Amino acid sequence: MEKQHRSFLPTKGSVGPVPEPNGDKIQRNGNYRSMRAFEILWIALFRFQPVARVWAVCLILVNLGSLFFLDTIYAQMNLAAIGLGIALMIFIYQRVGFARLLGIGHILWVPMIAYFLMNLPDAMSQPTLYVWVVALIVFNTVSLVIDSIDVLRFLRGERAPHYTW
Repeated sequence: MEKQHRSFLPTKGSVGPVPEPNGDKIQRNGNYRSMRAFEILWIALFRFQPVARVWAVCLILVNLGSLFFLDTIYAQMNLAAIGLGIALMIFIYQRVGFARLLGIGHILWVPMIAYFLMNLPDAMSQPTLYVWVVALIVFNTVSLVIDSIDVLRFLRGERAPHYTW
């Protein structure tokens, strides 16, 4: 008999079996795709160790800073990278669950950060925008390093999620 998915979200349908942390197979929900983003967020905010939770909150808040600069190319590029990244993470999550492979969802930050580094806003004429872009570059770069390590660990066979139920 198959084990029930321990999600706090409703399930309906499936897209195939996904390994649970204990190795059992479950049927992952193929519907409610937008809700999967909230499930991924919930895991990061409530299932990670305390330091990782604080990091996740800070990373989210810095990226949400885009909302204060919507009329700039920096915010528009960041929001596009976030949206596409979330879509990619949902796709991965539906197939392998909450695994270290999810770090690939931040891959679009690489060209975005490169562009930002080559086109920093003027610190004198736009000091608030400058501080936010620099903070975004720093936080997202650190996150990319962490993500790269996680993806490599996944590719080397470490499939268990780094949180506990």
